[in-house]
Amino acid sequence: MEWGHRMWGRLVGLAYILPAVYFWRKGYFTRPMKGCILGLCGFVFFQGLLGWYMVKSGLEEKPESYDVPRVSQYRLAAHLGSALVLYCASLWMGLSLLLPTHKLPDTRQLTLLRRFARGTGGLVFLTALSGAFVAGLDAGLVYNSFPKMGERWVPDDLLAFSPFLKNFFENPTTVQFDHRILGICTVTAITGLYLFSRRMVLPRRSKIALSCLLAMAYAQVGLGISTLLFYVPTPLAATHQSGSLALLTLAMWVLAELRRVAK
Repeated sequence: MEWGHRMWGRLVGLAYILPAVYFWRKGYFTRPMKGCILGLCGFVFFQGLLGWYMVKSGLEEKPESYDVPRVSQYRLAAHLGSALVLYCASLWMGLSLLLPTHKLPDTRQLTLLRRFARGTGGLVFLTALSGAFVAGLDAGLVYNSFPKMGERWVPDDLLAFSPFLKNFFENPTTVQFDHRILGICTVTAITGLYLFSRRMVLPRRSKIALSCLLAMAYAQVGLGISTLLFYVPTPLAATHQSGSLALLTLAMWVLAELRRVAK
């Protein structure tokens, strides 16, 4: 898996850089696009360096885990976050080029819907990022019940670490609790966004995007709960992680559908 991930990362790098060089030489890029392309290709290199930095932390001997090599959850989250930013930037650029913009009336309701959609997209991103801490600390294995954590709504060891802030990044119980709360907040926000959008007239494509986002949100919640109850089997956990990317993709699609038309 490690070897495959490295090779795949290098192929992704080539998939960015080789076409970029070709289209640049052919003169297909406008001046603003050239800046975006340079930024994306630079970010690909940065992502590779961050991956090496993350793997390096797994090569250090740790007294608490001699048997299984473990990377730092902080570096894992940074690597995942960087990958998500690169993916979102690439997707946004692609959608901006491929999707014709809608001429939507600039009403107060539509402005509120755009703001709501941006906040919801940010929440989807943050929830996906918190999954890196869950994976890095094996936090999915500490309380395998839902909706309660064991016999309690709020577990006793939620704030067991000192100082206080350390719990949010190094205490598996707190990390799982936070991921649950973020997941519930995300699906609630998406439901609210969908219901709010029903109160206004939107193009058919925008309605489809919002409906897909809502359906994927509930599917992702189901995957998350199933992963927890079945003690995190790898295929189910990988599907849940893929679901977070699908949800982020749909959130970006919704934002692209609701974007302002350039004057």
